[in-house]
Amino acid sequence: MAVVFAQISWWRRLPRLFRGFDAPLAFAIFMLAGIGLLAMYSAGFDNGTRFVSHGRNMLIAGFILFVVAQIPPQRLMAAAVPLYTLGVALLVAVALFGLTKKGARRWIDVGIVVIQPSEILKIAMPLMLAWWFHRREGQLRALDFLVAGALLALPVGLIMKQPDLGTSLLVLAAGLSVIFFAGLSWKLVLPPVALAALGIVLLLLNEPALCADGVQWYFLHGYQQQRVCTLLDPGRDPLGAGFHILQGMIAIGSGGLWGKGFMQGTQTHLEFIPERTTDFIFAAFSEEFGLAGNLLLITGYMVLVFRALMIAAGAGTLFSRLLAASMSTIFFAYAFVNMGMVSGILPVVGVPLPFISYGGTAMVTLGLALGILMSIARARRLAAPD
Repeated sequence: MAVVFAQISWWRRLPRLFRGFDAPLAFAIFMLAGIGLLAMYSAGFDNGTRFVSHGRNMLIAGFILFVVAQIPPQRLMAAAVPLYTLGVALLVAVALFGLTKKGARRWIDVGIVVIQPSEILKIAMPLMLAWWFHRREGQLRALDFLVAGALLALPVGLIMKQPDLGTSLLVLAAGLSVIFFAGLSWKLVLPPVALAALGIVLLLLNEPALCADGVQWYFLHGYQQQRVCTLLDPGRDPLGAGFHILQGMIAIGSGGLWGKGFMQGTQTHLEFIPERTTDFIFAAFSEEFGLAGNLLLITGYMVLVFRALMIAAGAGTLFSRLLAASMSTIFFAYAFVNMGMVSGILPVVGVPLPFISYGGTAMVTLGLALGILMSIARARRLAAPD
């Protein structure tokens, strides 16, 4: 007896792969991607193949998003411990025999390609902590938070030693958000916040003495001390350390309400803005599109962050809730730190602006984070009764 198997064509299978995708999240992604392409074309059209490469990186990130979105959160949870262990092992390998470039040891040659293991921890860290608190659900004790703090401190310490302050802050923010959303008491949150605020006030009041020539801050590297002092007084070295911040502020201020127009930015195209396609692309965007363009960009990030929080609130398991909440923190930290450092309210730490700045590794990390969010949202929708 012959059995005939019906073959379903690929174009009929494709819609099934998109079932359960979150429309508001997809809208925010496409909105920010469109702004990113527009900004990159203006800032990098005369910089070789920068615009084409940026578009290619976006396509790679989109493919990664689509693939990761097909993986159920349970499978993601199973990858938490191996991925974290691999990331920490690679960080230790970097500390022992990593490659040094521009005074920083952040890379390792694995034979096929040179990689930066700290990027892995941006995703592995929240995965690991979400897995840990999921396992301890219903029986959390103070010791569990101490273990979580140790799991976070190990990679953050290794990354800071490279040194890479920007990445260490992002990993720290992602990890702390998981610990906070897991139920950390406000009594433990407020004292460090108060001490940090007091430290900032004391730094501002004592800036002339602390930043005087010959004064050494033993808890920071020399270049990190220079960045803080330059933030407090960019005019102390306007043609050197303060050049980046001053030119960024000039570009942002000159954009006014509506901006100078697409591809009309003088600070950008006369090359006064350093790193105009990477860390300081926000200054180039602000000059050409003004306050109105900035409000549109910030709105896009707000939609993305709040939608991620909504996905977290509706997730079915503690692991999914904590992981989605940490992804929202990652996007907020990226955008806030980049805009803050370009506009002169935070030190320059080399953090890219999501969707806008050029960078292959950062775009892959972005695709992974968005894929995780889409996976959690999709699992919830597919599990809901029709």
